[in-house]
Amino acid sequence: MSIEDRPHRFLAFSTEVTAFATFELWATGQVEAYLTAVNDAIGDAILNELLSTYEKICLETGGQPPSERKARLRREIFGSEKLGPVARNIIKLWYVGTWYGLPAAWCEAFGAKPKDVSFVISPAAYAEGLMWKAIGAHPAGAKAPGYGSWASPPRIPAFAGEPAIAQVKEVQINHNEGLAR
Repeated sequence: MSIEDRPHRFLAFSTEVTAFATFELWATGQVEAYLTAVNDAIGDAILNELLSTYEKICLETGGQPPSERKARLRREIFGSEKLGPVARNIIKLWYVGTWYGLPAAWCEAFGAKPKDVSFVISPAAYAEGLMWKAIGAHPAGAKAPGYGSWASPPRIPAFAGEPAIAQVKEVQINHNEGLAR
């Protein structure tokens, strides 16, 4: 995987597992920071394995109902002892801006890394956490929601729909042709 492709590959996986559109994830301004944090916490090999497994699933289920892709994601990524905890941590990272150290059993089986500890990525990561959009609220003390906005319960917005899998195919095609993004 070239260094230029990695953010796009990470973003494609993140779009799938967070149920937020690619545009919304880019808009957080956290793609590079999150990718760096994940890579530091688990290492190149495991991150490459996760992203490659995701791309393989997308390419092999192209043209099939979305339920087939989702079933394979549950089985091959979220059901995996190795990839499942990492994938769940990436979801939590996007929603709350915190990387949570992987479970002790995972570290014993796949190797502990010095940077795999729980930490908030940055103050901006807290403010840009997807949980705020998911519940239709603003992060307390971080963004001005407007006078009296906390007096009413938040409205939960509808999700944009199925994430676009086209970008996975585009990155794969570009990668195979040797084109850098």
